[in-house]
Amino acid sequence: MKLETETVEAAWQGQWIWGEGEPSPRNVWRCFRKRFSLTEGNGGDATLRITADSRYVLFVNGTQVGRGPVRSWPFELAYDEYEVGHLLKTDQVNVISVLVTHYGVSTFQYLLGRGGLLAELRQSGQAEPLLVTDATWQTAVHAGYDRHSSRISCQLGFTEIIDSRVWEDSWLDPRSELDWAAAQVIGPAGVEPWTRLVKRPIPYLAEEPLYPSRIETVRAVKPAAWSAVIDLRNHLVPESVHHANNIWFVGYLATVIRLEQPGKVTLGSADDGRVTHTISMNGIWYGPEAYTGDDGERYLTVELPAGDHFVLLHLNSCNHGHGFHFGVDSDQSFQVLSPLPDVEGDSPFVTLGPFDVVEIIDHQPGRELRLDHPDLEKARTLSAPGELQAWTEWVRPIPAALVNLQDVFTSSVWTSVARQQPVPQQLHAMATSGATPGIVPVFAGLDTEIVIDFGRELSGFLAFEIDAAAGTVIDLYGFEYMNGDGWRQQTYQLDNSLRYVCRDGRQSYVSPVRRGLRYVAVTVRGAEREVRWHNLRMIQSHYPVAETGSFQSSDLLLNEIWSLCRHTTRLCMEDTFVDCPAYEQTYWVGDARNEALINYYVFGAKEIVEHSLRLVPGSAFQTPLYADQVPSGWNSAIPNWTFFWVSACLEYYRFSGDARFASEIWPSVRATLDCYRDNLDSQGLLRMKGWNFLDWAPFEQPKDGVVTPQNMFMVKALRDAASLAEAVGEPIETARFMAEAEQLRRAINEHLWDEKLDVYVDCLHPDGRPSATTSMQTQVAASLCGIADGDRARRMGAYLVDPPADFVQIGSPFMSFFYHEALAKQGRLDVLLADIRKQYGTMIDYGATTCWETYAKPDNLAPTRSHCHAWSAGPAYFLGAYVLGVTGLTPGWDRVLIAPHPDSLDWARGSVPLPDGGRIDISWRVDRTIGRMKLRVSAPGSVRLEYQAPEGFELDIESCPVG
Repeated sequence: MKLETETVEAAWQGQWIWGEGEPSPRNVWRCFRKRFSLTEGNGGDATLRITADSRYVLFVNGTQVGRGPVRSWPFELAYDEYEVGHLLKTDQVNVISVLVTHYGVSTFQYLLGRGGLLAELRQSGQAEPLLVTDATWQTAVHAGYDRHSSRISCQLGFTEIIDSRVWEDSWLDPRSELDWAAAQVIGPAGVEPWTRLVKRPIPYLAEEPLYPSRIETVRAVKPAAWSAVIDLRNHLVPESVHHANNIWFVGYLATVIRLEQPGKVTLGSADDGRVTHTISMNGIWYGPEAYTGDDGERYLTVELPAGDHFVLLHLNSCNHGHGFHFGVDSDQSFQVLSPLPDVEGDSPFVTLGPFDVVEIIDHQPGRELRLDHPDLEKARTLSAPGELQAWTEWVRPIPAALVNLQDVFTSSVWTSVARQQPVPQQLHAMATSGATPGIVPVFAGLDTEIVIDFGRELSGFLAFEIDAAAGTVIDLYGFEYMNGDGWRQQTYQLDNSLRYVCRDGRQSYVSPVRRGLRYVAVTVRGAEREVRWHNLRMIQSHYPVAETGSFQSSDLLLNEIWSLCRHTTRLCMEDTFVDCPAYEQTYWVGDARNEALINYYVFGAKEIVEHSLRLVPGSAFQTPLYADQVPSGWNSAIPNWTFFWVSACLEYYRFSGDARFASEIWPSVRATLDCYRDNLDSQGLLRMKGWNFLDWAPFEQPKDGVVTPQNMFMVKALRDAASLAEAVGEPIETARFMAEAEQLRRAINEHLWDEKLDVYVDCLHPDGRPSATTSMQTQVAASLCGIADGDRARRMGAYLVDPPADFVQIGSPFMSFFYHEALAKQGRLDVLLADIRKQYGTMIDYGATTCWETYAKPDNLAPTRSHCHAWSAGPAYFLGAYVLGVTGLTPGWDRVLIAPHPDSLDWARGSVPLPDGGRIDISWRVDRTIGRMKLRVSAPGSVRLEYQAPEGFELDIESCPVG
């Protein structure tokens, strides 16, 4: 595919640089700086171009300028350009400072490359740059950041633990002369793995400081006495740093607890990282009845005599990369030690294994495996450290680099003491941006935890300013939900924490790690004097959008739902669309199709859509079926997600009118659908092994076989590909894809319709057995994708309006988007709006400020996993497209249909963005007594409007052209 790239050799004179040591170190924070002077007349309109692996924060003369790069493939790495002339001085020394974070592992938005920085400063009209990255730059590893910190989640990089006592910000000051090492040159621009450089294709993200709304609770707390996070995945399968694929491992984790006096000991996990485990103490295995704890928490309490006690954990995991949290608590003094004698420099843990997995019974995380290894069961008999000597073939110490001994998540979640306290009046200043600081209360022998509510879900970078004694520890832990009784939903599978160790005096810190949250638990530990908290804020960061779209109506609930969807969508627009700002921040390709449509009606942004769509074919080296999340180290394909991407490409062309995009993306659309065509079986049906997913619901969508809704969405994708081919002037391909769509539609009707049940079956298993479930998901897909005709089509329409109780019902707002599309296609806005009111009204009843990933779980304190998920923001699209009634008729929307649907509403008004700027303003009011709708429309004169009256009404139109 053609991309806007520059000839690397001609465009860049800077060289890639790094420091001594490992080329791809794990979790390293490396600083670079270059001091320089400018002659008179230079630098006034200077532009700095920069990129790095993995991420950077750029400062010029101490001022933060930007952060990046945007997510991209290493072989098409994006670079940024900043105008910095206004920050440069000709009468003094200048300094460019760059903090580069290198992950050293693959994530769901990054493929492992190697550490590197590339930059150059240029002035307009000059052939030679003012400076470039080369061996004259200085570099040092940032000593304040603990490289042993743990993974945030399997999708993301690392948490941050920073000790401000061992690192000063003088490296940002141009006056400082530092004795740092010279940078090491890797090679010129174009060196592997960054073989092509691509100019940033989207605007820079907006950043604005937002402050909390209130102090929620204050508690005097005491954490579990000892805890750690272990990267079992990278230890047991070292090559897994190169990818983010699921791996299976089965083995044992061993350590020793040395107890000085007899006493009660509790050990276990505050978040098991999807590592199923059971515990043996001195050879005695404890069954399920012995453990306590909710969800991810799992604790075992035992009475032990003084002395050494051998702990053995049986591990069983399907793992992408999240850490395993392990803790020990006791009122007695104890140590956690390695079970191997004379081991220095390593952690207090060893593993046995991994042992071979012969057969996987279920691919879902945490499920049992069928194993057949003779040593696996023998190892269960181990009861003392000395017995490990006979297992040298299997025993390996876990390196200290893979163990975080400052486990902030466990310290925040697992508390042996938690006493509720009144909120002091003076502490409320902590939740404001005023000049008066909040004074943190101190409780003898305990830490102080303060839960702060930002009032709504946010996404960005935490920042604070405090005055404290050196060594005071500030722990921050972000989460999304508390109920009215003070119960908090812990972020299991998400280590959303930060530890800051204070130097003496007044100080501030801005985290470079993006987080999503609503609440922050701030815990002050070990304060030797008064802690004065000046402010806490979130630097809200999102794609820069104008609030062009709007919606109001006579239904206050629908108005609130629309606002909920707008805020959700904005939070999930980063450098691509992302699923959620907290747990993953992953660009899921299928999610983004729906999110793009929502965006068109709320913000009208185009560049983010095009950038997201163009990233997808880059995954062809992983799979010609295209990956379901990109760019990612997880080589995973969900066929439906690729089909939705095909539809999104056509929809973007129809919204933007960008013929160049259509022409350039078309070969990739054709290529992947041809690969899917190669997976049709002898019956002409798509038969796939893999993740055949559509909805979080208990209908049969097996990992092998013919999955019916998947076949149906392929029909739609083939038709959409035909429309794209027609747009780019490929009539032969248009006819071919339409013919293939019809052939697949006929095969579906021949082989996947159950005449007796009057439904489409959910799947055919590899042995030919049809599904035992019957689902709304499949019937919705049949209706939306135009599979049925005649009586079958009428049957599908009846199912949409009155879903049978014995059908598997829709399980997520994502699937509801397709349901609502099918209802809109049938003209049943009454059913569509009733469903929106019911499902999203429940979220609002829970106090939601953003749309949930799933619908509320009955009788569950935690109503959903992710409380902010843009695949759920569909109502904003349907209210604009159908209630206001605005849809484009031609690519680029130079012709627009205005066809309002009032349903039970008395009036509605709002705005819909246009693709090239501007908007269409709509307001209507109905008078049912005379069957008339008064409609007022304001639109640019260049847009041709066509009107369609709702059934049962005549239109009184007032048109107000703009421009």
